[in-house]
Amino acid sequence: MTTVAHALLLNATYEPIHLVTARRAVLLVLRQKAEVVEESGEVLRSETRTIPVPSVIRLVRMVRIPYQAKVKLSRRALAARDHGLCGYCGRTGETMDHVLPRSRGGRTEWENVVWACKPCNGRKADKLLSEAKMALRTKPYAPKGRAWIVIAVGTVDPQWEPYLGVAGAVA
Repeated sequence: MTTVAHALLLNATYEPIHLVTARRAVLLVLRQKAEVVEESGEVLRSETRTIPVPSVIRLVRMVRIPYQAKVKLSRRALAARDHGLCGYCGRTGETMDHVLPRSRGGRTEWENVVWACKPCNGRKADKLLSEAKMALRTKPYAPKGRAWIVIAVGTVDPQWEPYLGVAGAVA
């Protein structure tokens, strides 16, 4: 097990629950608490067995999921939400920008920040969008659902996409 670090854990209803280590995924399958939905292509070998390492597993029994907390805002999470692209020009971004500047009462929350390239961030500075004569490409939003799964590892295994309802980015 060298490259597969995590497996996506699904509820019995195919709802994504969590990421588990590949080792934990294998143990859940061996204990018959989960079944393999997608294999990673790697194997785990012992003296007597060769076990496929799963990429996606599904619990055999339904598990009730408690209240889901909001996704915490971080630079990594913001870059994932915005696909790494500037919220103003669409080029590759590298900084966090407050749409309503903090100097004007803007808060650091999902609905007020975008990923931005350095030229656009510098051009906007502490101005309002209208003052800087700039526009947002999309409206900032707080990720919902199981977006934290994507954020936790930074990228999405292509085998996970059908179960997450995303295409390589935060939903």
